[in-house]
Amino acid sequence: MRTMTIKAATSGIRLDVLLAISIPNLSRSAAQRLLSGGFVTLPDGTSVQKSRLVNEGEVFIVDMQDPETPSAEPQDIPLDVVYEDADVIVVNKPRGMVVHPAPGHADGTLVNALLYHCGDSLSGIGGELRPGIVHRIDKDTSGLIIAAKNDFAHASLSSQLSSRSLSRIYEAVVCGSLRDDSGVIDAPIGRHPTDRKRQAVTDRNSRPARTHYEVIGRYNGYTHVRCMLETGRTHQIRVHMAYIGHPLLGDLVYGRKKPEKGLSGQCLHAKTLKFIHPRSGEPILLDTDLPEYFTEVLRRLGNEL
Repeated sequence: MRTMTIKAATSGIRLDVLLAISIPNLSRSAAQRLLSGGFVTLPDGTSVQKSRLVNEGEVFIVDMQDPETPSAEPQDIPLDVVYEDADVIVVNKPRGMVVHPAPGHADGTLVNALLYHCGDSLSGIGGELRPGIVHRIDKDTSGLIIAAKNDFAHASLSSQLSSRSLSRIYEAVVCGSLRDDSGVIDAPIGRHPTDRKRQAVTDRNSRPARTHYEVIGRYNGYTHVRCMLETGRTHQIRVHMAYIGHPLLGDLVYGRKKPEKGLSGQCLHAKTLKFIHPRSGEPILLDTDLPEYFTEVLRRLGNEL
């Protein structure tokens, strides 16, 4: 553990650059990994961005544990392929599967399975650890996720994400009874000020976020909802529903701290995916059945009100 106090001579320098020139044998890429991994914080524990410009008098705590950089190798893991052609592949991801390798999840991920299934035909835009990955869903979120098999398709799908012509519709069970049958949550989302693993509704270093929701069914103490993303921020549905006082059932990070209805991990399924095919220009609409864990939760909730 190392404490750094910024002096006048280094004020205004990017933090990753300053770390690399101040700490012996630390490369700039290693400094960036430390920052990305949350190993550089303010004294109150708040993590900082690698592009941050430092100011005189600021104090940073540096944990010199350089996080291991995982690699992505093909693994023969069964995939529920919903759609596939020469340009794209859409998979119904099971609950519990991580999308790409990261510290703590070196293998068994969707990327490992895609590398085995698709061979070399995955876009390289996402880098070595995220080949073909256009968007992500959380480990405990099930449902549809699209990957690109070439850079042309990847660029098109990424553009559609930005322009919102690629849309995703989720179903979830939330705690409590929503007052209205439908609504829009318009609240910016950014990194939680003190917990680097969480997101939060905040005006600080945040981006706009909008979630549309509508009620599908009401139960005693819970509500089955459909959520449509207008933006795609990290943990958006989980953060937004918790923000309005209705966290997702089973979400131990943003909601109640004990498992309920036999569920540990959010009850959230990416059910519907709409996009324009990158090559043909034709609209593609894909839909899945609710997975068994989700229907079991609904069964345990009992009869609708």
